[in-house]
Amino acid sequence: MSSTDTVIEVMGLRKSFGSVVAVDGLSFTVERGAIVGLLGANGAGKTTTVRMMLGLIRPQSGSVTVLGEPIRFGAKVLSRVGSFVEGPGFIPHLSGRHNLELYWRAGGRHAGPADVDEALAVAGLDDVAGRPVKTYSHGMKQRLGFAQALLGKPELLVLDEPVNGLDPQQIVFVREALLRLASEGTTILLSSHLLWEVEQTCSKVVVVDHGRLVKSGTVAEVTGSATSAYIEADDPSLAFETLRHVPGIASVAHAPPGIAVQLGTASRCDLVAALVAAGIGVETVMPRHNLESAFLEMVAPTEGEPAWPEDLPATLVPAEPVPAGPAEPAVSPVPAEPAVPVPARVREGAGR
Repeated sequence: MSSTDTVIEVMGLRKSFGSVVAVDGLSFTVERGAIVGLLGANGAGKTTTVRMMLGLIRPQSGSVTVLGEPIRFGAKVLSRVGSFVEGPGFIPHLSGRHNLELYWRAGGRHAGPADVDEALAVAGLDDVAGRPVKTYSHGMKQRLGFAQALLGKPELLVLDEPVNGLDPQQIVFVREALLRLASEGTTILLSSHLLWEVEQTCSKVVVVDHGRLVKSGTVAEVTGSATSAYIEADDPSLAFETLRHVPGIASVAHAPPGIAVQLGTASRCDLVAALVAAGIGVETVMPRHNLESAFLEMVAPTEGEPAWPEDLPATLVPAEPVPAGPAEPAVSPVPAEPAVPVPARVREGAGR
């Protein structure tokens, strides 16, 4: 594959916060026109990786190249990237359209009405664009953040949990929008905890655990390694209890009308033998290959392994050390004014 087909190249990326290693030698690539899912448990290093890709924090070693240019704070290439990281922030008394226009102009650019209108239409908000954001539901604010990332028709979209908090209908809407954008040539990297949604949306997945790459490949390549089974029996409740006590079983879960079994050292034959020995009629036994099964196998904690810390919030991670100053005198608390969000593109220093 030529270098022009590689939109993101992450090489040996490492970042720690004190004694906590958040990203540890991570490497992967994203090709043009692909939708790639960045998967990992809480604290696996996904958001830290995304921040380094956008130049918001610096890696201690390794590099990130986006659209052929190295990433650093304020890199001009970031003006060709749309991002949605850690939820949107908007001025509540202004309309959705006005928020997008201010965001765009704050970066030193001037978008025509068609840019904003098209972004709102793709996000499904064109009919409510004139309403104050404070009247929006959580899902509508999420989609407004999606529209914000679409401004200027970026070549690359980097989305952190873009469907978090959306209802099923809104999730389907965003999924179809992402698939349509990818078919038109936009490259998309998204992180998500909704594995079933990633399986339907992404052409490739990158699985990270404890800041390290576990596996990278197409969804078919990753799910093909899963060792799990789906079973239907004439007495599902008794079958469930019986399977729980079969040696070599990693987990058992209800999957109506059947049961999903995550295999460890046991085989499907062992499951059938245990059910028959218990006098339970077995109606269906089949391998169960899906992204959730594969993911759980790849990131299963070892016995005695400590819980991994969550990714540190952006507000607690300055890009550079801040020297300590003299203590401020105590003051009486006053009601806080609503925070005015600073657009990510301003923080990046990007401009057209």
